[in-house]
Amino acid sequence: MTLRARLTLLYGGLFLVAGLVLLTVTYVLFDQRAEETGPKLMPDPSSVSVSGSVTGPASPLRDPGDRTRVYLMKNGAVLQGQEAAAEFLSDERKRLRSAAGTALLTQSSIALVVVGGAAAGLGWLVTGRVLTPLRRVTDTARRIAVAPAAVRGLHERIALHGPDDEVKDLADTFDTMVERLDRSFDGQRRFVANASHELRTPLTLGRALVEVAMHRRDASEDVQQLGENLLAINVRHERLINGLLMLASSENAITERAPVDLADVVEHVVAQTAAEAGAAEVTVDHTTREALTTGDALLLERLVHNLVENAVRHNSGPGGRLEISTGPDAAEPGNVQVTVSNTGPVIPAYEVPTLFEPFRRRGAERLVSAKGAGLGLSIVRSIAHAHDGGVTARPREGGGLTITVTLPAADESDEFADLDTDHSVGI
Repeated sequence: MTLRARLTLLYGGLFLVAGLVLLTVTYVLFDQRAEETGPKLMPDPSSVSVSGSVTGPASPLRDPGDRTRVYLMKNGAVLQGQEAAAEFLSDERKRLRSAAGTALLTQSSIALVVVGGAAAGLGWLVTGRVLTPLRRVTDTARRIAVAPAAVRGLHERIALHGPDDEVKDLADTFDTMVERLDRSFDGQRRFVANASHELRTPLTLGRALVEVAMHRRDASEDVQQLGENLLAINVRHERLINGLLMLASSENAITERAPVDLADVVEHVVAQTAAEAGAAEVTVDHTTREALTTGDALLLERLVHNLVENAVRHNSGPGGRLEISTGPDAAEPGNVQVTVSNTGPVIPAYEVPTLFEPFRRRGAERLVSAKGAGLGLSIVRSIAHAHDGGVTARPREGGGLTITVTLPAADESDEFADLDTDHSVGI
C-alpha cells in the first residue's frame, strides 16, 4: 500500500472515530435532556378521566366517543382511573424518546458515513498534493540510479522550489550529496586521464632508449635479450595506459551520434584481428545481418574489437573457435545486438559478473600479462552504457563465454538514406 493510501486511510479513520465519539456524546446528552423535559410535555394524569374495561397485553385503547377515557391492562390486571392514565403517559414518553433516539442515530449515522466518504476523498486529494514534492525527489533519484552512464545521471538536480519545510530540506540535501558525488567522479576521471597522458611520455622515451641500446653494433646477446624483455614490458604498460584512457573516455556521455551499422564494424574488426586469430589457430566464424544504431563509431569499433580480442586470447588454443553475429534483438524489436561466443576454459557462473570489473582477472592471472590488463570487458561495459545499451555474459556449454551487447536500434530516418552499408561509418 502506498504512503498516499495509508495517509488517506489514517485521515478517514480518525475522522470516523471522531464522528462516532461526537455522535455518542450527542445521543447521551439528547437522552438526558429528553428524560428531563419529557414529563413537562405530557398532560397531568389527574386531568384525565377513565371508565370501562379493556383486554390486551399492555395496550392503551381510547374510547372513540371520549378521547380522555383510558382503559389499560398491564401484567394481567386492568388499570383504571389516574393509575391507568399515569401508566399510559409513562409508556408514551418512553416510546417517543425511543423513536426520537432511533431517528437521531439513524440519520446521524447516514450523515457520518456520507461526510466521512467526502472527507476521505478530500484527504486523498490533499495527500497527493502534499506528496508531490516527494514524488519529484523519488523520480529524480530513480533517473540517476538507472542512468546508463554515471556522468549523465549525476549531473541532474531536483532543484525543488517552495516553502522552506522538511521536504525542501530533503531535496536540497539530496542535491548537495549528488553534487559532491559528481565532483568526486569527475575528479577521478580527470586524474586517470591526466595520469595516463603523463605516463605516455616516459614510456615512449624508455622504449626509444631500449631500442637504441639493442641496435648498437657492440650489443651482446644478453643486452638484446634484456632489451626484448624490456620492450615487451613496455608494450604491456602502454596497453594498460591506453586501456585506462579508453575507460575514462568511454564513461562520458555521447554528445554527437552518427549512424553506425554494427555489421560493418564486425567485418572491419574481424579483418583487423585475422592475423592474431590465425597465429592462435582459432577459427573465426561471423554471421552479420544489418544492425543499425547510432553513436560514436570509434567507440563501437573498440567495443567489438575488445570482444573479439578477448575471445581470441582467452580461447582454448589451437583448434578453438570463435563465433560472432549481429542483427536485431529477437526479444526486444527496438534493439540490435552483437553476440560473441568462444571456446575456452570452463567458467563458473558466479565468476562471470567479476570479469566486467576493472583489473579483475580469473585464476592466477592477477597482473598485466600478454593477454591484457584486465580492462577489456570493463571498457565494453562502459561503452555499452554510454550508448544507452547493456552487456550480458553467460558460461558456454563445454567451456568459454557467450557475451551479448544490446544497443538501441536507430530510428528510420533520412540519416540512413546516404549510408553505404558496404562500408563502416567513421572507421
